[in-house]
Amino acid sequence: MSKEAATNKMGSANRMGTGAVSKVMLTMGIPIILSMVLQACYNIVDSMFVARIPDSGNVTNMGEYAVNALTLAFPVQMLIVAFGIGTGVGVNALLAKSLGQRNEEKVAKAAGNGISLALIIYAVFLLFGLFGVKAYIGSQTKDALILAMGNSYLTICSVASFGIILFSIYEKLLQSTGKTVYSTIAQISGAVVNIVLDPIMIFGYFGLPEMGIRGAAYATVSGQVVSMLIAMYFHYTKNKEVISGRKYLKLEKGIVKEICMIGLPAIIMQALMSFMTYGVNLIFGTVSQAAVTAYGIFYKIQQFIFFAGFGLRDAITPIVSFNYGMGDKKRVKEGIFYGILYVEVIMLVGLVGLEAFAGSLIGLFAMSRETEGLCVLASRIIAAGFLFAGGNIAIQGVFQALECGLDSLIVSLLRLCVIVLPLAWLFSRLENADFMIWWAFPIAELVAFAAAIWLMLRANKRIIKPMKERKS
Repeated sequence: MSKEAATNKMGSANRMGTGAVSKVMLTMGIPIILSMVLQACYNIVDSMFVARIPDSGNVTNMGEYAVNALTLAFPVQMLIVAFGIGTGVGVNALLAKSLGQRNEEKVAKAAGNGISLALIIYAVFLLFGLFGVKAYIGSQTKDALILAMGNSYLTICSVASFGIILFSIYEKLLQSTGKTVYSTIAQISGAVVNIVLDPIMIFGYFGLPEMGIRGAAYATVSGQVVSMLIAMYFHYTKNKEVISGRKYLKLEKGIVKEICMIGLPAIIMQALMSFMTYGVNLIFGTVSQAAVTAYGIFYKIQQFIFFAGFGLRDAITPIVSFNYGMGDKKRVKEGIFYGILYVEVIMLVGLVGLEAFAGSLIGLFAMSRETEGLCVLASRIIAAGFLFAGGNIAIQGVFQALECGLDSLIVSLLRLCVIVLPLAWLFSRLENADFMIWWAFPIAELVAFAAAIWLMLRANKRIIKPMKERKS
Protein backbone atom coordinates (compact mmCIF):
# COMPACT_ATOMS: atom_id res chain seq x y z
CA MET A 1 0.00 0.00 0.00
CA SER A 2 1.43 3.40 -0.98
CA LYS A 3 1.85 6.13 1.61
CA GLU A 4 -0.69 8.30 -0.20
CA ALA A 5 -3.25 5.49 -0.29
CA ALA A 6 -2.69 4.73 3.36
CA THR A 7 -3.11 8.38 4.24
CA ASN A 8 -6.37 8.57 2.34
CA LYS A 9 -7.57 5.44 4.12
CA MET A 10 -6.67 6.91 7.51
CA GLY A 11 -8.40 10.12 6.53
CA SER A 12 -11.65 8.33 5.81
CA ALA A 13 -14.44 8.77 8.30
CA ASN A 14 -13.31 7.40 11.66
CA ARG A 15 -16.22 7.38 14.10
CA MET A 16 -14.01 8.88 16.83
CA GLY A 17 -13.81 12.04 14.73
CA THR A 18 -17.22 12.08 13.07
CA GLY A 19 -19.91 10.37 15.18
CA ALA A 20 -21.85 12.03 17.99
CA VAL A 21 -19.42 11.93 20.94
CA SER A 22 -22.12 10.88 23.42
CA LYS A 23 -22.98 7.83 21.31
CA VAL A 24 -19.45 6.94 20.18
CA MET A 25 -18.27 6.90 23.79
CA LEU A 26 -21.01 4.44 24.68
CA THR A 27 -20.51 2.21 21.64
CA MET A 28 -16.77 2.08 22.35
CA GLY A 29 -17.06 2.05 26.12
CA ILE A 30 -19.78 -0.57 26.67
CA PRO A 31 -17.79 -3.45 25.13
CA ILE A 32 -14.75 -2.48 27.21
CA ILE A 33 -16.90 -2.22 30.33
CA LEU A 34 -18.40 -5.64 29.71
CA SER A 35 -14.98 -7.21 29.22
CA MET A 36 -13.51 -5.55 32.31
CA VAL A 37 -16.50 -6.44 34.47
CA LEU A 38 -16.10 -10.02 33.34
CA GLN A 39 -12.40 -9.75 34.22
CA ALA A 40 -13.45 -8.68 37.73
CA CYS A 41 -15.98 -11.51 37.72
CA TYR A 42 -13.40 -14.19 37.20
CA ASN A 43 -11.13 -12.62 39.83
CA ILE A 44 -14.03 -13.03 42.24
CA VAL A 45 -14.79 -16.54 41.00
CA ASP A 46 -11.13 -17.45 41.71
CA SER A 47 -11.56 -16.38 45.31
CA MET A 48 -14.97 -18.05 45.66
CA PHE A 49 -13.60 -21.41 44.52
CA VAL A 50 -10.40 -21.05 46.54
CA ALA A 51 -12.46 -20.22 49.63
CA ARG A 52 -14.06 -23.65 49.29
CA ILE A 53 -10.82 -25.66 49.27
CA PRO A 54 -11.54 -28.47 51.77
CA ASP A 55 -9.79 -28.74 55.12
CA SER A 56 -6.78 -31.03 55.22
CA GLY A 57 -5.49 -33.04 58.19
CA ASN A 58 -5.46 -30.89 61.32
CA VAL A 59 -5.90 -27.67 59.35
CA THR A 60 -9.35 -26.06 59.58
CA ASN A 61 -10.54 -23.06 57.58
CA MET A 62 -8.21 -24.04 54.73
CA GLY A 63 -10.25 -21.90 52.35
CA GLU A 64 -9.70 -18.79 54.45
CA TYR A 65 -5.94 -19.46 54.49
CA ALA A 66 -6.05 -19.76 50.70
CA VAL A 67 -7.93 -16.47 50.28
CA ASN A 68 -5.38 -14.82 52.54
CA ALA A 69 -2.55 -16.19 50.36
CA LEU A 70 -4.24 -14.80 47.25
CA THR A 71 -4.59 -11.42 48.98
CA LEU A 72 -0.84 -11.33 49.70
CA ALA A 73 -0.01 -12.34 46.12
CA PHE A 74 -2.42 -9.83 44.60
CA PRO A 75 -0.15 -6.73 44.72
CA VAL A 76 2.37 -8.39 42.40
CA GLN A 77 -0.38 -9.49 40.03
CA MET A 78 -1.54 -5.87 40.00
CA LEU A 79 2.03 -4.74 39.32
CA ILE A 80 2.28 -7.06 36.31
CA VAL A 81 -0.99 -5.64 35.00
CA ALA A 82 0.24 -2.12 35.78
CA PHE A 83 3.24 -2.43 33.49
CA GLY A 84 1.20 -4.07 30.75
CA ILE A 85 -1.74 -1.67 30.87
CA GLY A 86 0.42 1.40 31.54
CA THR A 87 2.56 0.71 28.48
CA GLY A 88 -0.62 0.00 26.54
CA VAL A 89 -2.08 3.35 27.61
CA GLY A 90 0.99 5.10 26.20
CA VAL A 91 0.70 3.17 22.95
CA ASN A 92 -3.07 3.80 22.85
CA ALA A 93 -2.80 7.57 23.20
CA LEU A 94 0.17 7.92 20.82
CA LEU A 95 -1.41 5.68 18.17
CA ALA A 96 -4.82 7.38 18.38
CA LYS A 97 -3.21 10.82 18.15
CA SER A 98 -1.08 9.70 15.18
CA LEU A 99 -4.22 8.39 13.47
CA GLY A 100 -5.83 11.79 13.97
CA GLN A 101 -2.72 13.39 12.42
CA ARG A 102 -2.81 10.80 9.59
CA ASN A 103 0.80 9.81 10.26
CA GLU A 104 0.93 6.22 8.94
CA GLU A 105 4.60 5.60 9.78
CA LYS A 106 4.25 6.75 13.38
CA VAL A 107 1.16 4.58 13.86
CA ALA A 108 3.13 1.50 12.80
CA LYS A 109 6.12 2.37 14.98
CA ALA A 110 3.93 3.02 18.03
CA ALA A 111 2.40 -0.46 17.71
CA GLY A 112 5.70 -2.26 17.05
CA ASN A 113 7.62 -0.53 19.82
CA GLY A 114 4.80 -1.25 22.26
CA ILE A 115 5.05 -4.98 21.55
CA SER A 116 8.83 -4.95 22.04
CA LEU A 117 8.49 -3.11 25.35
CA ALA A 118 5.99 -5.75 26.49
CA LEU A 119 8.53 -8.53 25.87
CA ILE A 120 11.12 -6.67 27.95
CA ILE A 121 8.61 -6.26 30.78
CA TYR A 122 7.84 -9.99 30.70
CA ALA A 123 11.54 -10.86 31.02
CA VAL A 124 11.68 -8.86 34.28
CA PHE A 125 8.68 -10.63 35.82
CA LEU A 126 9.95 -14.01 34.66
CA LEU A 127 13.12 -13.42 36.71
CA PHE A 128 11.02 -12.32 39.69
CA GLY A 129 8.91 -15.46 39.40
CA LEU A 130 12.00 -17.66 39.41
CA PHE A 131 13.97 -15.95 42.16
CA GLY A 132 11.96 -13.35 44.11
CA VAL A 133 8.55 -14.72 45.08
CA LYS A 134 9.46 -16.44 48.35
CA ALA A 135 11.12 -13.33 49.78
CA TYR A 136 8.15 -11.18 48.77
CA ILE A 137 5.47 -13.39 50.36
CA GLY A 138 7.70 -13.83 53.43
CA SER A 139 7.75 -10.06 53.96
CA GLN A 140 4.01 -10.14 54.72
CA THR A 141 3.50 -13.32 56.75
CA LYS A 142 5.35 -15.84 58.88
CA ASP A 143 2.55 -18.42 58.72
CA ALA A 144 4.10 -21.47 57.02
CA LEU A 145 0.87 -22.58 55.32
CA ILE A 146 0.03 -19.15 53.89
CA LEU A 147 3.67 -18.72 52.84
CA ALA A 148 3.66 -22.03 50.94
CA MET A 149 0.32 -21.39 49.25
CA GLY A 150 1.21 -17.81 48.29
CA ASN A 151 4.58 -18.92 46.91
CA SER A 152 3.02 -21.64 44.73
CA TYR A 153 0.30 -19.38 43.35
CA LEU A 154 2.44 -16.33 42.62
CA THR A 155 5.34 -18.27 41.06
CA ILE A 156 3.01 -19.72 38.42
CA CYS A 157 1.35 -16.36 37.72
CA SER A 158 4.71 -14.57 37.36
CA VAL A 159 6.51 -17.15 35.22
CA ALA A 160 3.56 -17.31 32.80
CA SER A 161 2.80 -13.56 32.89
CA PHE A 162 3.56 -13.13 29.17
CA GLY A 163 -0.14 -13.79 28.49
CA ILE A 164 -1.52 -10.85 30.46
CA ILE A 165 1.32 -8.48 29.50
CA LEU A 166 1.05 -9.03 25.74
CA PHE A 167 -2.74 -9.09 25.89
CA SER A 168 -2.68 -5.65 27.53
CA ILE A 169 -0.77 -4.27 24.52
CA TYR A 170 -2.88 -5.92 21.81
CA GLU A 171 -6.04 -4.91 23.66
CA LYS A 172 -4.97 -1.26 23.59
CA LEU A 173 -4.00 -1.51 19.92
CA LEU A 174 -7.55 -2.59 19.12
CA GLN A 175 -9.07 0.06 21.39
CA SER A 176 -6.92 2.84 19.94
CA THR A 177 -8.47 2.31 16.49
CA GLY A 178 -12.00 2.09 17.90
CA LYS A 179 -12.32 -1.71 17.53
CA THR A 180 -13.37 -2.33 21.10
CA VAL A 181 -15.70 -5.19 20.18
CA TYR A 182 -12.73 -7.35 19.20
CA SER A 183 -10.80 -6.60 22.39
CA THR A 184 -13.96 -7.49 24.31
CA ILE A 185 -14.27 -10.84 22.53
CA ALA A 186 -10.67 -11.64 23.44
CA GLN A 187 -11.18 -10.63 27.07
CA ILE A 188 -14.43 -12.58 27.42
CA SER A 189 -12.93 -15.70 25.85
CA GLY A 190 -10.08 -15.76 28.35
CA ALA A 191 -12.44 -15.11 31.24
CA VAL A 192 -14.69 -18.00 30.23
CA VAL A 193 -11.68 -20.32 29.98
CA ASN A 194 -10.55 -19.27 33.47
CA ILE A 195 -13.98 -19.72 35.02
CA VAL A 196 -14.45 -23.15 33.45
CA LEU A 197 -10.97 -24.37 34.41
CA ASP A 198 -11.07 -23.07 38.00
CA PRO A 199 -13.18 -25.84 39.60
CA ILE A 200 -11.70 -28.50 37.29
CA MET A 201 -8.13 -27.73 38.29
CA ILE A 202 -8.71 -26.72 41.91
CA PHE A 203 -10.83 -29.73 42.88
CA GLY A 204 -9.59 -32.26 40.31
CA TYR A 205 -12.54 -33.06 38.04
CA PHE A 206 -12.56 -35.14 34.82
CA GLY A 207 -9.56 -37.21 35.82
CA LEU A 208 -7.25 -34.29 36.59
CA PRO A 209 -5.39 -34.25 39.93
CA GLU A 210 -6.69 -32.01 42.72
CA MET A 211 -4.27 -29.07 42.59
CA GLY A 212 -5.82 -26.68 45.10
CA ILE A 213 -4.42 -23.16 44.92
CA ARG A 214 -1.98 -24.16 42.15
CA GLY A 215 -5.01 -25.09 40.06
CA ALA A 216 -6.37 -21.56 40.49
CA ALA A 217 -3.06 -20.16 39.21
CA TYR A 218 -2.98 -22.50 36.20
CA ALA A 219 -6.59 -21.59 35.33
CA THR A 220 -5.73 -17.89 35.56
CA VAL A 221 -2.71 -17.98 33.27
CA SER A 222 -4.51 -20.28 30.81
CA GLY A 223 -7.28 -17.71 30.43
CA GLN A 224 -4.72 -14.92 29.97
CA VAL A 225 -2.91 -16.81 27.20
CA VAL A 226 -6.20 -17.48 25.37
CA SER A 227 -7.07 -13.75 25.54
CA MET A 228 -3.62 -12.86 24.22
CA LEU A 229 -3.82 -15.23 21.25
CA ILE A 230 -7.29 -14.04 20.22
CA ALA A 231 -6.34 -10.35 20.56
CA MET A 232 -3.24 -10.98 18.43
CA TYR A 233 -5.36 -12.62 15.74
CA PHE A 234 -7.82 -9.70 15.65
CA HIS A 235 -5.05 -7.11 15.58
CA TYR A 236 -3.23 -8.65 12.63
CA THR A 237 -6.41 -9.40 10.66
CA LYS A 238 -8.73 -6.49 11.53
CA ASN A 239 -6.54 -3.51 12.41
CA LYS A 240 -6.01 -2.39 8.82
CA GLU A 241 -5.05 1.14 9.91
CA VAL A 242 -1.91 -0.26 11.55
CA ILE A 243 0.82 -1.56 9.25
CA SER A 244 2.75 -4.48 10.78
CA GLY A 245 6.31 -5.52 10.07
CA ARG A 246 9.43 -6.75 11.80
CA LYS A 247 11.21 -3.44 11.20
CA TYR A 248 8.67 -1.63 13.40
CA LEU A 249 9.56 -3.84 16.39
CA LYS A 250 13.00 -2.20 16.58
CA LEU A 251 12.95 0.20 19.51
CA GLU A 252 13.26 3.80 18.42
CA LYS A 253 14.30 6.33 21.04
CA GLY A 254 11.81 9.01 20.00
CA ILE A 255 8.84 6.63 19.87
CA VAL A 256 9.74 4.98 23.17
CA LYS A 257 10.08 8.43 24.76
CA GLU A 258 6.62 9.45 23.58
CA ILE A 259 5.08 6.18 24.77
CA CYS A 260 6.78 6.59 28.15
CA MET A 261 5.75 10.24 28.53
CA ILE A 262 2.14 9.05 28.64
CA GLY A 263 2.61 5.45 29.67
CA LEU A 264 5.10 5.83 32.54
CA PRO A 265 2.74 7.95 34.64
CA ALA A 266 0.02 5.41 33.83
CA ILE A 267 2.35 2.57 34.89
CA ILE A 268 3.17 4.39 38.10
CA MET A 269 -0.52 5.14 38.62
CA GLN A 270 -1.42 1.47 38.25
CA ALA A 271 1.63 0.38 40.26
CA LEU A 272 0.53 2.65 43.08
CA MET A 273 -2.55 0.45 43.43
CA SER A 274 -0.18 -2.47 43.96
CA PHE A 275 1.92 -0.51 46.44
CA MET A 276 -1.21 0.63 48.28
CA THR A 277 -2.53 -2.93 48.56
CA TYR A 278 0.84 -4.17 49.82
CA GLY A 279 0.96 -1.34 52.37
CA VAL A 280 -2.63 -1.94 53.45
CA ASN A 281 -1.88 -5.66 53.91
CA LEU A 282 1.00 -4.78 56.25
CA ILE A 283 -0.98 -2.16 58.20
CA PHE A 284 -4.16 -4.22 58.50
CA GLY A 285 -2.08 -7.21 59.57
CA THR A 286 -1.30 -5.31 62.76
CA VAL A 287 -5.05 -5.06 63.44
CA SER A 288 -6.02 -8.67 62.67
CA GLN A 289 -5.62 -11.38 60.05
CA ALA A 290 -9.39 -11.16 59.53
CA ALA A 291 -9.00 -7.51 58.48
CA VAL A 292 -6.47 -8.50 55.79
CA THR A 293 -8.76 -11.21 54.44
CA ALA A 294 -11.81 -8.90 54.59
CA TYR A 295 -9.96 -6.24 52.63
CA GLY A 296 -8.92 -8.80 50.01
CA ILE A 297 -12.50 -9.95 49.51
CA PHE A 298 -13.91 -6.42 49.41
CA TYR A 299 -11.23 -5.30 46.94
CA LYS A 300 -12.29 -7.97 44.46
CA ILE A 301 -15.97 -7.07 44.84
CA GLN A 302 -15.09 -3.41 44.42
CA GLN A 303 -13.38 -4.27 41.13
CA PHE A 304 -16.80 -4.87 39.56
CA ILE A 305 -17.54 -1.17 39.92
CA PHE A 306 -14.06 0.25 39.44
CA PHE A 307 -13.31 -1.91 36.40
CA ALA A 308 -16.51 -0.63 34.79
CA GLY A 309 -15.26 2.90 35.43
CA PHE A 310 -11.84 1.99 34.05
CA GLY A 311 -13.56 0.57 30.95
CA LEU A 312 -15.30 3.85 30.25
CA ARG A 313 -12.05 5.71 30.97
CA ASP A 314 -10.39 3.58 28.27
CA ALA A 315 -12.94 4.96 25.81
CA ILE A 316 -12.40 8.54 26.99
CA THR A 317 -8.66 8.46 26.29
CA PRO A 318 -8.65 7.53 22.55
CA ILE A 319 -11.68 9.71 21.74
CA VAL A 320 -10.28 12.82 23.39
CA SER A 321 -6.77 12.06 22.11
CA PHE A 322 -7.95 11.52 18.51
CA ASN A 323 -9.85 14.82 18.44
CA TYR A 324 -7.02 16.60 20.22
CA GLY A 325 -4.71 15.36 17.45
CA MET A 326 -7.19 16.67 14.84
CA GLY A 327 -7.44 20.00 16.67
CA ASP A 328 -11.22 19.73 17.18
CA LYS A 329 -11.83 21.79 20.32
CA LYS A 330 -15.60 21.21 20.41
CA ARG A 331 -15.29 17.42 20.32
CA VAL A 332 -12.51 17.43 22.90
CA LYS A 333 -14.78 19.30 25.31
CA GLU A 334 -17.69 16.98 24.56
CA GLY A 335 -15.46 13.96 25.20
CA ILE A 336 -14.49 15.34 28.60
CA PHE A 337 -18.08 16.18 29.57
CA TYR A 338 -19.67 12.89 28.57
CA GLY A 339 -16.74 10.88 29.89
CA ILE A 340 -17.04 12.33 33.39
CA LEU A 341 -20.84 12.07 33.30
CA TYR A 342 -20.90 8.40 32.29
CA VAL A 343 -18.25 7.33 34.80
CA GLU A 344 -20.14 9.07 37.61
CA VAL A 345 -23.34 7.25 36.64
CA ILE A 346 -21.46 3.93 36.87
CA MET A 347 -20.09 4.79 40.30
CA LEU A 348 -23.50 5.92 41.56
CA VAL A 349 -25.01 2.58 40.56
CA GLY A 350 -22.14 0.83 42.34
CA LEU A 351 -22.61 2.91 45.47
CA VAL A 352 -26.33 2.12 45.69
CA GLY A 353 -25.76 -1.55 44.91
CA LEU A 354 -23.10 -2.07 47.57
CA GLU A 355 -25.02 -0.20 50.24
CA ALA A 356 -28.09 -2.32 49.53
CA PHE A 357 -26.58 -5.76 48.89
CA ALA A 358 -23.22 -5.87 50.70
CA GLY A 359 -24.32 -8.63 53.06
CA SER A 360 -25.60 -10.90 50.30
CA LEU A 361 -22.47 -10.46 48.17
CA ILE A 362 -20.02 -11.15 50.99
CA GLY A 363 -22.04 -14.19 52.06
CA LEU A 364 -21.00 -15.92 48.83
CA PHE A 365 -17.44 -16.37 50.12
CA ALA A 366 -18.16 -18.67 53.08
CA MET A 367 -15.90 -16.78 55.49
CA SER A 368 -15.90 -16.82 59.28
CA ARG A 369 -18.41 -14.57 61.03
CA GLU A 370 -15.69 -12.10 62.09
CA THR A 371 -14.26 -11.76 58.59
CA GLU A 372 -17.71 -11.47 57.00
CA GLY A 373 -18.75 -8.74 59.45
CA LEU A 374 -15.60 -6.71 58.76
CA CYS A 375 -16.09 -7.07 55.01
CA VAL A 376 -19.68 -5.80 55.14
CA LEU A 377 -18.55 -2.86 57.28
CA ALA A 378 -15.72 -2.07 54.83
CA SER A 379 -18.09 -2.18 51.85
CA ARG A 380 -20.54 0.29 53.32
CA ILE A 381 -17.90 2.77 54.49
CA ILE A 382 -15.59 2.70 51.46
CA ALA A 383 -18.53 2.95 49.02
CA ALA A 384 -19.20 6.42 50.45
CA GLY A 385 -16.23 7.68 48.40
CA PHE A 386 -17.23 6.12 45.08
CA LEU A 387 -18.51 9.34 43.49
CA PHE A 388 -15.22 11.10 44.24
CA ALA A 389 -13.35 8.06 42.90
CA GLY A 390 -15.41 8.21 39.69
CA GLY A 391 -14.42 11.81 39.08
CA ASN A 392 -10.78 10.93 39.67
CA ILE A 393 -10.89 7.97 37.26
CA ALA A 394 -12.54 9.96 34.45
CA ILE A 395 -10.30 13.01 34.81
CA GLN A 396 -7.21 10.81 34.78
CA GLY A 397 -8.35 9.42 31.42
CA VAL A 398 -8.63 12.99 30.14
CA PHE A 399 -5.15 13.84 31.42
CA GLN A 400 -3.69 10.84 29.58
CA ALA A 401 -5.37 11.95 26.34
CA LEU A 402 -4.08 15.52 26.68
CA GLU A 403 -0.53 14.30 27.46
CA CYS A 404 -0.78 15.57 31.04
CA GLY A 405 0.72 12.43 32.52
CA LEU A 406 2.16 14.25 35.52
CA ASP A 407 -1.26 15.59 36.51
CA SER A 408 -2.69 12.06 36.32
CA LEU A 409 0.19 10.84 38.48
CA ILE A 410 -0.44 13.53 41.13
CA VAL A 411 -4.07 12.43 41.47
CA SER A 412 -2.99 8.80 41.78
CA LEU A 413 -0.37 9.59 44.41
CA LEU A 414 -2.94 11.43 46.50
CA ARG A 415 -5.69 8.81 46.32
CA LEU A 416 -3.52 5.67 46.51
CA CYS A 417 -0.56 6.55 48.74
CA VAL A 418 -0.02 10.03 50.13
CA ILE A 419 -3.37 10.22 51.95
CA VAL A 420 -4.69 6.67 52.35
CA LEU A 421 -1.65 4.89 53.79
CA PRO A 422 -0.79 7.41 56.54
CA LEU A 423 -4.48 7.61 57.48
CA ALA A 424 -4.82 3.82 57.54
CA TRP A 425 -1.72 3.58 59.76
CA LEU A 426 -3.03 6.32 62.08
CA PHE A 427 -6.49 4.75 62.34
CA SER A 428 -4.96 1.31 62.98
CA ARG A 429 -3.46 2.72 66.20
CA LEU A 430 -6.85 3.73 67.57
CA GLU A 431 -8.86 1.70 70.06
CA ASN A 432 -11.72 1.19 67.56
CA ALA A 433 -9.34 0.37 64.69
CA ASP A 434 -11.65 -2.31 63.22
CA PHE A 435 -14.12 0.48 62.44
CA MET A 436 -11.84 3.44 61.70
CA ILE A 437 -9.34 1.91 59.24
CA TRP A 438 -11.91 1.77 56.43
CA TRP A 439 -12.49 5.54 56.51
CA ALA A 440 -9.00 6.15 55.11
CA PHE A 441 -10.26 5.25 51.61
CA PRO A 442 -13.19 7.68 51.09
CA ILE A 443 -11.22 10.52 52.72
CA ALA A 444 -8.33 9.94 50.30
CA GLU A 445 -10.70 9.96 47.31
CA LEU A 446 -12.23 13.26 48.44
CA VAL A 447 -8.85 15.00 48.79
CA ALA A 448 -7.67 13.63 45.43
CA PHE A 449 -10.91 14.77 43.74
CA ALA A 450 -10.40 18.33 44.93
CA ALA A 451 -6.88 18.27 43.47
CA ALA A 452 -8.14 16.70 40.20
CA ILE A 453 -10.68 19.51 39.72
CA TRP A 454 -7.98 22.14 40.20
CA LEU A 455 -5.60 20.41 37.79
CA MET A 456 -8.41 19.99 35.22
CA LEU A 457 -9.18 23.70 35.35
CA ARG A 458 -5.49 24.43 34.83
CA ALA A 459 -5.29 22.03 31.86
CA ASN A 460 -8.39 23.62 30.34
CA LYS A 461 -6.81 27.07 30.53
CA ARG A 462 -3.41 25.91 29.25
CA ILE A 463 -4.38 23.37 26.57
CA ILE A 464 -8.04 23.43 25.58
CA LYS A 465 -8.91 27.15 25.57
CA PRO A 466 -6.03 28.08 23.22
CA MET A 467 -7.29 25.53 20.64
CA LYS A 468 -9.01 27.10 17.67
CA GLU A 469 -12.56 26.10 16.80
CA ARG A 470 -12.35 23.64 13.89
CA LYS A 471 -14.40 24.56 10.85
CA SER A 472 -16.85 21.90 9.72
